[in-house]
Amino acid sequence: MNLIKPISLLIADDHYVVRMGLAAILEQENGLAVVGQADDGLQAVELHQRHQPNVTLMDLRMPGLDGVQATIAIRQQCPQARIVMLTTYDGDEDIQRALHAGACGYLLKSTPGDELIRAIRQVHSGQGYLPAVLAKKLADRAAAPNLTPREIEVLTMVVKGLSNKEIADVLGMTEQTAKVHLRNIFEKLGARDRTEAAMLALKRGIVHLA
Repeated sequence: MNLIKPISLLIADDHYVVRMGLAAILEQENGLAVVGQADDGLQAVELHQRHQPNVTLMDLRMPGLDGVQATIAIRQQCPQARIVMLTTYDGDEDIQRALHAGACGYLLKSTPGDELIRAIRQVHSGQGYLPAVLAKKLADRAAAPNLTPREIEVLTMVVKGLSNKEIADVLGMTEQTAKVHLRNIFEKLGARDRTEAAMLALKRGIVHLA
């Protein structure tokens, strides 16, 4: 007779097939039990409060509250909550935001099932979990100069396709100031032009398209 209480899990993902697939994989593993499934961040917060799961698998991008916002809300209600971000996005800014919000781990949806289960058990034991390839991205990020909040605003406008004059008008600055910000952005990102800067911004998760 098995008297060991299983690790209770909450899955939060806005894609039904992903939730059901994860649940099917995890329920086959001895010692794991899925106690709830949420299809957005707000429901994740509600179900976490109701079920108090040992570990939550949280998607990064969801309607309403995204994974980072939901993690912050859950940790405010339950500071000891153990949350693993499970996403397709591997940008260093996304990883940093998730961990800063209180996530204990960060995994990609391409992660093999055995590694996912290992990560769940490790996080449940009180440790963190970050694959080496993602940890290297964070290390590289730490070594690079950070963009200022104003530079991020300018970069967001670049991603949206605005010209220097349009950026200046929207942000209330001169066109020359906009050009200076762009020059600094290119240097910090190692980008040769606007197109490369926009691509790097999206790839790293500095800017997200709506």
